Amino acid sequence: MTDKFADGRDKFNEAVSKQKDAGKIRSPKSTSGFDFKAAYSPEDIDGLNLGTDIAWPGDVPYTRGVYNTMYLGRFWTMRQYAGFGDAEDTNKRYHFLIDSGLTGLSVAFDLPTQMGLDSDNELSEGEVGKTGVAIDSIRDMEILFRGIDLGKVTTSMTINAPATVLLAMYMTVAENNGVDTKGLGGTIQNDILKEYMARGTYIFPPDPSMFLVSDSFRYCSSNLPRWNPISISGYHIREAGCTAVQEVAFTLADGRQYVKTAIEAGLPVDSFAPRLSFFFNAHNNLIEEVAKFRAARRLWARIMKDEFKAENPKSWMLRFHTQTAGSMLTREQPIVNSIRVGMQALAAVLGGTQSLHTNSMDEALCLPTESSVRLALRTQQVLAYETGVADIIDALGGSWAIESLTDKIEEEARHYFGEIDRRGGMLAAIEEGYPQREIQNAAYEWQKAVDSGDRVIVGVNKFRIDDDAEEAFEVLKVDPKLGEQQSAKLAQLRSERDNPAVEKALDAVQKAAAERVELFEAVLDAVRLEATLGEICDRLRAEYGEYRESIVV
Repeated sequence: MTDKFADGRDKFNEAVSKQKDAGKIRSPKSTSGFDFKAAYSPEDIDGLNLGTDIAWPGDVPYTRGVYNTMYLGRFWTMRQYAGFGDAEDTNKRYHFLIDSGLTGLSVAFDLPTQMGLDSDNELSEGEVGKTGVAIDSIRDMEILFRGIDLGKVTTSMTINAPATVLLAMYMTVAENNGVDTKGLGGTIQNDILKEYMARGTYIFPPDPSMFLVSDSFRYCSSNLPRWNPISISGYHIREAGCTAVQEVAFTLADGRQYVKTAIEAGLPVDSFAPRLSFFFNAHNNLIEEVAKFRAARRLWARIMKDEFKAENPKSWMLRFHTQTAGSMLTREQPIVNSIRVGMQALAAVLGGTQSLHTNSMDEALCLPTESSVRLALRTQQVLAYETGVADIIDALGGSWAIESLTDKIEEEARHYFGEIDRRGGMLAAIEEGYPQREIQNAAYEWQKAVDSGDRVIVGVNKFRIDDDAEEAFEVLKVDPKLGEQQSAKLAQLRSERDNPAVEKALDAVQKAAAERVELFEAVLDAVRLEATLGEICDRLRAEYGEYRESIVV
């Protein structure tokens, strides 16, 4: 550095320090608790190597993006997470979105489906079709995708414990419509570890659940070469209240655990690792979020290359989907949510996401209406076609602040890896409750800051208005009789199918589960014979039992 620059730095720091001491300026912190500097300089990135730490887009360690041309070749996949009511309702919404310019489907399932329960199960009462679409059998899945060419669209399905069953249904719909399943593209979430950690839609204990995941890796690597058998999700742990650093650390630690489990099951790392995908949250702090995405890519490349000795460069790539932060949507002044979503989406694009869902502004009030979901999709389209942010790859790369924060987030995430490894790995750490406690503590600190006013949420703890009447919204409501209608469909299905053949197929599912061999194939056979989701999951429950969470304090 020149003497003039050094002198200027000293004067700047002295001036800022005096104003801080006088309480005249803010001292903002990252969501992860470390201080942001008032200004960054080349001194903050001393030791950063252009070749090994940053490189070019498409080059290891992929800090600047996993593909050489990124959005110059094609834009990110524009998805809208959608599902409500029955398959008929959701199919109409999918066609509406496709007509509006959607480029990839994303399925939201209702709570009974996520828990492996049929709609006529007594535990499903009052929940059918409420938080997503109700899918009980292959008949529902066929209606869900009616009129949509599965050979031309990619589909993401947010399903975890019963992921094998839903993927088998999707494959069967494709087969029934003459689509070559080897050409199917899409993703099942299938990330059970974060369910134990933050979300709660688990069914089985960890050990058999990890077998289900690795078995899907095995099947997909041979039979669905374009399918991502898992979406390792930081999104939901961020929604539970974790910090940006924790989101990176715990998500990639989950990824390490899945890779270890699959290798221990006998799968060569390069047979499945190229199809691993990730799912991150786009939170409020735009600069920190961009750095977060870059740090995650670089860290994963180093993990796969150095720790697991993967040889295929595609195994080193962290490809990820992003969803804007649902937890940051407010009931108060909901129209302001559209601004939050736009800024969060911008962070995802500047951070190099491969696909994106933008939340609708009314989601703190109800399931999205057509008008609000169209506006959310238009947000992505404006970013892509009008703003120019997709015209330059890694446009913020080289910023002293961005590069310094990228390095800081990677460094802090590695500290978590050390603590997790000390506890015996991520599975052991989750069973002990370590990440759960860290997330809970971070959520508590965030809420304290909001309650005190140290962290401003516009319309909630500052800039409130007394009357929201002028912002009245249309509210989407699900037919309360939907549960009865789905139950009637199930009764009809069971009266029409070959029940002895179904029972035989279900026996084969339970046998494969017990022996832990080729379970996916057995589930696929049962689905083709119209066994229901609940019937298949009940056989797995009979073999594996159900998980009961211990209280974390």
